[in-house]
Amino acid sequence: MLSGLSSTTNLSVEQLLERFSSGSLRQRRSLIPTIENRADELAALGTAVMDGFDPEGDDWAAGWLLQVFQRQQPQALLPLLGSSSGWFSAPSAVGIDYSPLQRDLLAEQFEDADRFTSRILRQLAGEEAERRGYVYFSEVPPMQAQDLISLDRLWTAYSQGRFGFTAQARLLAALNGRYDRLWPRIGWKQEGVWTRYPGSFNWTISAPEGHMPLVNQLRGVRLMDSLLNHPALVSRR
Repeated sequence: MLSGLSSTTNLSVEQLLERFSSGSLRQRRSLIPTIENRADELAALGTAVMDGFDPEGDDWAAGWLLQVFQRQQPQALLPLLGSSSGWFSAPSAVGIDYSPLQRDLLAEQFEDADRFTSRILRQLAGEEAERRGYVYFSEVPPMQAQDLISLDRLWTAYSQGRFGFTAQARLLAALNGRYDRLWPRIGWKQEGVWTRYPGSFNWTISAPEGHMPLVNQLRGVRLMDSLLNHPALVSRR
């Protein structure tokens, strides 16, 4: 049974890691400052630091550890990543390389990650969407399930579980499907969110839950509704 999470100074680094990897959402988030303060001890564990996590999953505790190392102990990432494109697996049914997205999310370059995601959604939608520069809601259902899952998993894993399509769907469900209530909750403008003018968007981990990635609402909610209800993403809720 997990208890006494407020008293972490006497925990061994192995005990701290166990609590961070197996605790509840609230318990994990309470440990974030301690994880950052003890990054050097965690890095000293070498590759064993990730033994309790699954690269096929979307555990944000694993993603946060990697982001802490990126900021404070970048040398610790070399044995963890090796020559791979990222610690998390990100398969594609159509040969898309998701290593740029992993690099951007790892470095908390969320605007670049969002642009990559938008580009991939157009690619998954087909040549016409790429040519026109945006996706129609009718082009969403045929999108490859594996690729939508990879996009969503990476956003989830590298955002403390705060961003991604399933995070947006979870919030929408809690608001009884009311998009007019969702927009202010996630910090979007109801009349459209496709613009990226300076100061109009928060590209940090402190943004409201569900804030990223952007989905074009200039033509109404049908695109986002179709995306969030794609069977591949519904299966992840």
